[in-house]
Amino acid sequence: MPDTHSQEPIEELSIEGSKLTLLGTAHVSRTSAEMVEQLIESNAYDAVAVELCPSRYNAILSPDSLAKMNLMEVFRSGKASMVIANLAMGAYQQRIAEQFGIEPGAEQRKAIELAQKHHLPVLLIDREIGVTLKRTAGNLPWWKRWTLFTGLLLSLISREEVEEEEIEKLKEGDMLETTFAEFAHDREDLYIPLIDERDTYMAARLTQEIEEKGHEDILAVVGAGHLKGISSKLRRGIADPAARVEELDRLPKPSRWPKIVPWIIVALVFIGFGIGFYRSPELGWQLVWSWVLINGSLSAAGAALAGAHPLTVVTAFIAAPITSLNPTVGAGMVTAAAELWLRKPTVKDFEQLRHDTTHWTGWWKNRVSRTLLVFLFSTLGSAAGTYIAGFRIAGKLTGG
Repeated sequence: MPDTHSQEPIEELSIEGSKLTLLGTAHVSRTSAEMVEQLIESNAYDAVAVELCPSRYNAILSPDSLAKMNLMEVFRSGKASMVIANLAMGAYQQRIAEQFGIEPGAEQRKAIELAQKHHLPVLLIDREIGVTLKRTAGNLPWWKRWTLFTGLLLSLISREEVEEEEIEKLKEGDMLETTFAEFAHDREDLYIPLIDERDTYMAARLTQEIEEKGHEDILAVVGAGHLKGISSKLRRGIADPAARVEELDRLPKPSRWPKIVPWIIVALVFIGFGIGFYRSPELGWQLVWSWVLINGSLSAAGAALAGAHPLTVVTAFIAAPITSLNPTVGAGMVTAAAELWLRKPTVKDFEQLRHDTTHWTGWWKNRVSRTLLVFLFSTLGSAAGTYIAGFRIAGKLTGG
């Protein structure tokens, strides 16, 4: 039975005739892990639910999963930004562990360990982190998405220490909410996808497990910040939990303009070249060289800033003016491929990746994270070069 003297909040509900115990935990609290152990060791439950998605669960079971990452496939599939964001969040959690001697998520690890020990099914009730991040981005205007990503990256790789105030927030809230709230100008934009939707998702998953698997007594280990939301949604009831889960797993429809705008820019650039050569060959070649020098130089500067191999920097300079005229291939893809070929990451680089990225210097020291930075910075340089060179061409054509 639950310890009524525990500081961890506990709620007991009856769902479809089954008993559900919700344990609200602090993700950085040792006592939460101890409470999890006390409850599971009581042998009162036939299943244990945890606030984890499949990818985070697999990361706990296989901490060396990063060593199996196919970097080129990451770049080809457009997941580089997501990998960088996940590494940045992992670095944040790792610094908490190193600075305060507290391992975030220890209560979830303990729940998995003890459930396996007692041969109890482990129910993964949280939504995939990738889906949550994409729905969060989809809930923001494009300029806030950029602020969110760059703020997350720059802040998490540059700060050496985590403030005590952030630890206190984590004791009451949610790791994702606390991480992103630091960079968001409007927290209301983040609340729905980060908290409210996940409360609904976890309530639906618990109801789904009870309806489909017939569990009679479930212990659900969730963050204290989710306890009230999950409980209220369960009390109201979820009519079709499977459909609700499917709805909340749906990715937002991508906007059409990000795909159209690059082609419009390319068309305008070619039109500019055409007008320039029509007026005079000299003007036409001036426009071409402006495009090459500005686009190539900024992409090369980005690669250099990331600590790329000198030949990768040269590759960025050559590739960016060409790839910018073909939106299907980015400069970052070419520079990342060059960096991988010139300085292939070792097994040790993959093994040390999570540790190295806890400090900003490690991002440049580790070949894996450095390749990710080469991809990111050369891409940003090329994008900036495209717009600057475009305005430069327009200025010359209009006599500016």
